[in-house]
Amino acid sequence: MTNLVAPSRSRCPQQMFAQTMQEWGGTEDLWVFAYGSLIWRPEFEFQECRHARVFGWHRALKMWSHINRGTPECPGLVFGMFSGGSCRGMAFRVARQDVADMMPRLWQREMATDSYDPKWLDCQTEDGPVKALAFTLSKSSPRCTGTLSEEDYRRIFAQSCGIYGTTLDYAESTYTALKSRGIEDRALERLLRLSVSRAAQSQSVASALHIAA
Repeated sequence: MTNLVAPSRSRCPQQMFAQTMQEWGGTEDLWVFAYGSLIWRPEFEFQECRHARVFGWHRALKMWSHINRGTPECPGLVFGMFSGGSCRGMAFRVARQDVADMMPRLWQREMATDSYDPKWLDCQTEDGPVKALAFTLSKSSPRCTGTLSEEDYRRIFAQSCGIYGTTLDYAESTYTALKSRGIEDRALERLLRLSVSRAAQSQSVASALHIAA
């Protein structure tokens, strides 16, 4: 990878793509760090997959989704990678000769709304460190939800649905993928318990109404 200090990024997706490719350099295989749906639906061929951990960033279900997992009227949520803490996920190695075909498709998927900030991050893996491309989100982005209450999450899990399904399905699929790879995410586990508690509460109310009737 080219060793350079990246200048301030334009928000033009084409310019961001060109800069990202320039930073990669094209002389070696390309690594992608997956922390959300890329883990269970990468949609690209890869030569190797490793457990990886990034320090200085964390996964959080705090990114508004107005199309994929919600609507403008009833926004859903997807994961973003925010500064602070650490994040365990998977690092995929894409062969250098496959990058020209893979990257435009990955870019269209992740950067369609020009919300993420693509960054090359140091990932610690069982076979040594690698520099991988990760799609991060600034806490100042309009897509960042800020602090959400438990009731906000319950409502979103119960109501929000987009062209690819519900926010709850998305969160559960990510949790299942992490769990199957031996990765614990206690924050996500706590959030998913909220959907269970709401469902139990609704069932209790329904049962009470049935008895009253």
